[in-house]
Amino acid sequence: MNQAATASAVYYDPYDVEINADPYPTFRRLREEAPLYYNEQYDFYAVSRHLEVERGLRERETFISGRGAVLELIKSDFPIPAGTVIFEDPPTHTLHRGLLSRMFTPRKVAALEPQMRRYCAEALDPLVGSDRFDLIADFGAQMPMRVIGMLLGIPERDQVAIRDRSDANLRTEPGKPMEHRGGLDWGDVFAEYVDWRRDHPSDDIMTELLNAEFEDETGQTRQLTREELLTYIAVVAGAGNETTTRLIGWTGKVLAEHPDQRRELVEDRSLLAQAVEEVLRFEPPAPHVGRYADRDAEFEGGTVPQGSAVLFLVGSANRDPDRFPDADRFDIHRDAKSNLTFGYGAHFCLGASLARLEGRVALDELLTRFPEWDVDLSGAKLSPTSTVRGWETLPFVPA
Repeated sequence: MNQAATASAVYYDPYDVEINADPYPTFRRLREEAPLYYNEQYDFYAVSRHLEVERGLRERETFISGRGAVLELIKSDFPIPAGTVIFEDPPTHTLHRGLLSRMFTPRKVAALEPQMRRYCAEALDPLVGSDRFDLIADFGAQMPMRVIGMLLGIPERDQVAIRDRSDANLRTEPGKPMEHRGGLDWGDVFAEYVDWRRDHPSDDIMTELLNAEFEDETGQTRQLTREELLTYIAVVAGAGNETTTRLIGWTGKVLAEHPDQRRELVEDRSLLAQAVEEVLRFEPPAPHVGRYADRDAEFEGGTVPQGSAVLFLVGSANRDPDRFPDADRFDIHRDAKSNLTFGYGAHFCLGASLARLEGRVALDELLTRFPEWDVDLSGAKLSPTSTVRGWETLPFVPA
């Protein structure tokens, strides 16, 4: 019998509200007692140590993405729509990722900073002088939505509806898996924008994707099909909103709990990028990523059989003391670059540089206006999703 199924009394359930409130004690026990863990109720394996999580994300032929990267999708065996880049394997993943990577070059991302700062100012300036406000609704959910909307070419009047539709797709009932809602194929919401952009080209991702030519896996030079294009845009819109909003929320919460380090940042803004990296390590917005085992795989603790769903616990890997000494301590001076928050290998997040820049700019603008703050956790609420962990409501109290 597989050791992973029998060796440990530790229990891990990604849908458990209590575990999700603070998963790190459970992650520690998994690393120590069950580095390969099996959950019988939901029929999945979990890998928790940094070295082995990194290895699993790297071995793309063993642990494939084409069945999805979310446990519920992997278990549903739902056909993934063409163009869902994060849920693809070679050769289509290589082709589609190559197309999208043109949109996120370092030059293009860096050019967004002045606009990001303007969006931050428009959200934060009216809040100066407030006794308290919701860091998520009033700030964290605003800037990322506007940046990704600008990149895609979605009119500002429609951006809130697009964001809310995307976020709703990730929501779960407390303690339960995400409902399968007929798949990811909700790109039709962008159809009218695509039709408009076809006749009115602009300097945005939608226009670039409409006109992009590439050689597909059959050797044919072509443009994206309408289905591929709509799915692409849906993926970018979803990925560009939720996780960065959660990053901003965690930044506010963690720095409220470490006021000495926050004061260092107020005095020395050269530490901002390093601080954002440490927040990403310490509280990753996506604490795990799923894969489908296309062949048997050996880990310390047992074998993952072919056909299994596997969760690679990024949140645990980022707190592994074998990789990060004193890993449960938040330290903006730490070299946190080898955290796995944006993944690893071929599926490393294309928007990582954009998210890092947004995190740095958001923190910079927040510190300028509010150098001291607390958060009221009695009024805070975690987001109800099994895939992204972060604050849906976080009362921010300027000091």
